[in-house]
Amino acid sequence: MATLPRAGDVVRVRQRTWLVNAVHTGGSLLHSPLVSLSCLDDDAAGERAQVLWAHELDAELVPEQPELLRPGATLDDPRLFGAYLNAMRWNTVTSTDRRLLQSPFRAGIDLKPYQLEPLRKALELPRVNLFIADDVGLGKTIEAGLVMQELILRQRVDRVLVICPPAVSLQWREELDQRFGLSFAIYDRSYVSARRRERGFGVNPWTTHSRFIVSYAMLRGTRSKGGRGTQHLELLLSSLGDEAPRTLLILDECHQVAPSSGGLYPVDSRTTSAVRQVAERMEHRLFLSATPHNGHSYSFASLLHLLDPQRFTRGVPIQSAAELAPVMVRRLKRHLRAHVDGLPERVLIDHRVALADDSPEVRLGELLAEYDALYRARLAELPRRQRAARGLVVVNLHKRLLSSLQAFHHTLQLHARGAAEAPAELSPRSLPAPPDRGDGERDEAELDAEEDAFNELVSLDAGAKARALLQEMLDLSAQHKARADGRVRVLADWINRELCPGGSFKHRRLVVFTEYEHTLTWLKRVLPPLIQAECGDRIDRYTGRLSDDNRERLKAAFNSPPEAHPLRILLCTDAAREGINLQAHCADLFHFDLPWNPSRIEQRNGRIDRVLQPEPQVRCHYFHVPARPEDRVLTYLVRKLHTIREELGSLSQVISSRLAARLEEGLRDL
Repeated sequence: MATLPRAGDVVRVRQRTWLVNAVHTGGSLLHSPLVSLSCLDDDAAGERAQVLWAHELDAELVPEQPELLRPGATLDDPRLFGAYLNAMRWNTVTSTDRRLLQSPFRAGIDLKPYQLEPLRKALELPRVNLFIADDVGLGKTIEAGLVMQELILRQRVDRVLVICPPAVSLQWREELDQRFGLSFAIYDRSYVSARRRERGFGVNPWTTHSRFIVSYAMLRGTRSKGGRGTQHLELLLSSLGDEAPRTLLILDECHQVAPSSGGLYPVDSRTTSAVRQVAERMEHRLFLSATPHNGHSYSFASLLHLLDPQRFTRGVPIQSAAELAPVMVRRLKRHLRAHVDGLPERVLIDHRVALADDSPEVRLGELLAEYDALYRARLAELPRRQRAARGLVVVNLHKRLLSSLQAFHHTLQLHARGAAEAPAELSPRSLPAPPDRGDGERDEAELDAEEDAFNELVSLDAGAKARALLQEMLDLSAQHKARADGRVRVLADWINRELCPGGSFKHRRLVVFTEYEHTLTWLKRVLPPLIQAECGDRIDRYTGRLSDDNRERLKAAFNSPPEAHPLRILLCTDAAREGINLQAHCADLFHFDLPWNPSRIEQRNGRIDRVLQPEPQVRCHYFHVPARPEDRVLTYLVRKLHTIREELGSLSQVISSRLAARLEEGLRDL
């Protein structure tokens, strides 16, 4: 019989080389020692076996070969080598073992335990059709990246397509590259042009890379001659064929895809139609949204049908949470804060702004209320559809007056010009749909132009008295539009006290949000003279008109250590309310004006109220102007939203959408 080996020895048995894990000498079958082995040969590395040593015909002990060792080196301790071998075995994933996770160990992230739940649930599904609906700032991108990388490691996915709002395309590419080592190409016009220069005009750009990021706007585009969709969409569908196995679709901010109508069978928008054609061809789907439900049950069912057409049907609303449980992961910050480090507490800070009764803002509010009554009396004579569209003009004037006199005067001029040119007799002509600032995928410059054109086109002449009021408002707003108002002075006082006491900026940063670019431009002009420190390059602007490179430059500057970059104050339009992370060195955010959509307030706050916020507390500031009736309504709304969020975790999307619709009818009646 060959010499009995010991744990840690190398042996030859059955034409292979093995490492001895353990030797059991007592009670073995046929009174032969039982030897546990792990194979060392390349074609069967890690394979386990147990042999009766005395009964193996070719069993032999492989002698140590010290001459192969470095001078002074020794063989590893068996337990150390066993740990190494186990690490090698655990590093070899298999599609048959759902419990063996690899992506968390191959990602450069500070992983939180709750972020593993989507990955666990995804591996339980035969096809990964999963809806990640975690609260704003909990790391949905990281969770999607973990699922993606696990599927790639398990060789279940070869091609990946990420569809997202255009403003976050670069951020997606950067996150996936830096945190997961996955290279993605952004599919845009420059990419298409570059591939055609390299490979000829006939090349299909979608076949030149296996992982793409594309914006909703690019995929939707304008219709081609064939009528099916855009040229880029048709090329994508051509590359996918009728069915594309081993593919993964990631839909970021997927609530934008849900049809917005509340009918029994909602009609697909162009965006919905484009995404539906892609989704039905791809094997795996990941949908991401912090606001999954838009308040319409049939619209939500339509979105879920896009995710998993086997489980859900268009026109059949979801009856219980149990139906969603297999495919949805939904956690709120309130539920996780007690168990997870790095989730800050949010504090709401109210800055009271006193205005005299004869101040321009108060006087213009009174004039606009009087004008509103005359205008709506004129609208009452119109058919219902025209009444609804044309009534939005005055609502827009109210919004801009609450934002700034600069924005108000600009829109008031357009309205006055449109009212002067309105025909005396109205014909039932087709009216344009108002631009939707909440869709998140439109270019801001394009939206502003469309909104200006809409306000001018649908305006009406409401009579001689209304014209006199209109002229008075124009004169008063023109006289005061360039000056700093009470809110600017309160903001400047806070900056002087908190950011630059003594005339020099501290290592703190601030984000200021406003809805309109006219307000932002005015704010950039009137704020610096009121700050006691030299501003220079301390203040910058983030708008939707910036190029991708400039947006990334601003984000990098704002998130860099304060001692490394002088930027301290970032003035933003709502182009920055989704998808960008500003929490690295900033824990203060000001709402210079308040959007009339509650979910957009939460999206703004989510830029700094995020996981990995280094401060234990984030402060969300807003202005309270008691002299303005509309402002009292918005202030009350903000406080109630904060209470609901603290007690329930988030605002129901049903409530949010109904509130937004009600506010759009005007605030004075509330």
